[in-house]
Amino acid sequence: METKWKRRDILKAGAAGVTYSLLGENLAARAQGTEAPMLILKNGKFTTLDNAKPDANAVAVANGRFAAVGDEKEIMKLAGPKTQVIDLGGRRVIPGLFDSHTHPIRGGLNYNMELRWDGVPSLADAMKMLKEQVKRTPSPQWVRVIGGFTEYQFAEKRMPTLKELNEAAPETPVFVLRLYDRALLNRAALRAVGYTKDTKDMPGSMIERDKNGEPNGMLIAQPNATLLYATLAKGPKLSLDDQVNSTRHFMRELNRLGITSVIDAGGGFQNYPQDYEVVERLARANQLTIRIAYNLFTQKPKDELADFQGWAKIVKPGQGNDMYLHNGAGEMLVYSAADFEDFVQPRPDTPPNMEADLERVVRHLAQVKWPFRMHATYEETITRALDVFEKVNKDVPLKGMHWLFDHAETISPKSIDRVKALGGGIAVQHRMAYQGEDFAKRYGKEMTAEAPPIKRILAAGVPLGAGTDATRVASYNPWVSLYWLVTGRTLGGTAIYPKENRLDRTTALRLWTEANTWFSNEEGKKGAIKAGQLADLAVLSADYMAVPEVQIKDLTSVLTIVGGNVVYGDGSFSKLAPPLPPASPDWSPVSKFGGYYKRGQKPDASKKVAAAAATGHDCAVHGPQQQLAWFADIPAADQSAFWGALGCNCWMG
Repeated sequence: METKWKRRDILKAGAAGVTYSLLGENLAARAQGTEAPMLILKNGKFTTLDNAKPDANAVAVANGRFAAVGDEKEIMKLAGPKTQVIDLGGRRVIPGLFDSHTHPIRGGLNYNMELRWDGVPSLADAMKMLKEQVKRTPSPQWVRVIGGFTEYQFAEKRMPTLKELNEAAPETPVFVLRLYDRALLNRAALRAVGYTKDTKDMPGSMIERDKNGEPNGMLIAQPNATLLYATLAKGPKLSLDDQVNSTRHFMRELNRLGITSVIDAGGGFQNYPQDYEVVERLARANQLTIRIAYNLFTQKPKDELADFQGWAKIVKPGQGNDMYLHNGAGEMLVYSAADFEDFVQPRPDTPPNMEADLERVVRHLAQVKWPFRMHATYEETITRALDVFEKVNKDVPLKGMHWLFDHAETISPKSIDRVKALGGGIAVQHRMAYQGEDFAKRYGKEMTAEAPPIKRILAAGVPLGAGTDATRVASYNPWVSLYWLVTGRTLGGTAIYPKENRLDRTTALRLWTEANTWFSNEEGKKGAIKAGQLADLAVLSADYMAVPEVQIKDLTSVLTIVGGNVVYGDGSFSKLAPPLPPASPDWSPVSKFGGYYKRGQKPDASKKVAAAAATGHDCAVHGPQQQLAWFADIPAADQSAFWGALGCNCWMG
């Protein structure tokens, strides 16, 4: 017999300070005495992001969703003999974090091979890690540091030299990627990839050479990163089984930071469906611990339309389930529209054929009702793309399609209004936390202050979400993004945004939770701790709402739950998490160092220097002037640049 709520029961529940799901789930039955929730979390400080009930101290979970949210005494009345009850010890609890632009499918395949310098406080520590990994790495494997860090995070405020890399690893190939700007190879790596005096530069990039014309180990994007990734692709790969293991470890690392959902923005050499074998194997085995909505990224320069036409015949947006679903097209729609994101180099001019190429693809996507996202760093690219979108919109309306621009560091107020009129959105990432100093050097203080113009976008009512663009051009750590949004500072501590372009903590958190559901067409399904929504949450290592701003970037989760299931636990919660097999192969840097640097590790650099790096105050190496030079009145450099080839198919995030 179906159990139904009576009006007096609803009013009684509301008076008791408890929000119940009215979706006919187990808790409704329990209210009539038939079934109890599977899980109750009590004694927490819940930031629910539900405007009707912004705070609570307990929740109940049934069938993978929040079934009741409110006062602990009332929630505990719902418990049955089989209900698991977890005492949170008064910790802050937030909805599970949702990265609206990242690259975890590709990142997972490689995670176990990579030595991560993400968050490492000094170059001395970074080089110590590298030297230790050199000893652990068997031939012919490489030691790879593949983005996710910036020299500005180091106390020394510099990259390693080629001399230091060669001394650290005379025989083992070492490849160090500095964002999308350059790669440093030691002599052993140059031998491994076969670069000699006769090796030609690729268009839009440069192999730096010594006085005899021999490569010295520095590869530079100008700003085309094809050379960097073509070189990286020459290295050994993990076996399929190791890639599965690697992806599981990467997901666990994301869970450790409180991430429960992501949108994968595709990538070069990430062709569908063949390059999705690992993630789909895990999805079939119910071993995903993050919810993945994936976009498809064209793989065919000059023939992009064929990719999307072919994919539209085999997969539809929304196809899948709450853990793994298709999300549309992008972030690469056409290669002629790619404008990169290397702020060390001048802005590239996209070629004259951009509009025609883009119109063919966008018109097709509009016709088949595929949501799409487009990488666009600069206003100049955005303006030309909007001309195309407005043209298509006259024939095939775009409103309701949840299309968006990614990045948009220099978007203008006029373009924001045009996006709004077409029903689009904007997803921003914390790339400026890693490149803010570079941007300021090139474009000056005034332009840096609104790159991107976060407050303007919000004020215009354009859907706005946040993410990382990990794992190469920035780290996957969401707390660096939240720190950047709240403080307006780079990871190196440089203040780049005035108060007018910074967010309060709750607004920033909304951009990392409920706001991002617009970008995956999942509004109302997740993003808040609210009855009826998917039971995804993170219990934090410290109180996000109360810690000093500088400490936001060091937060982690101590208990992460996806769909009511524990996917990560630390400390007193560690036994609640399912076991994970050891990282493979056995020489993996993950076994020794893990992922994002843990602040509890003892650094080699002096406490004074490390403290300067962590706080952004006076540096013991450079003194109080080390950050001021960025904000002189610097005129913008010449923004025209040779485009080179049509771009590579592996340069994104």
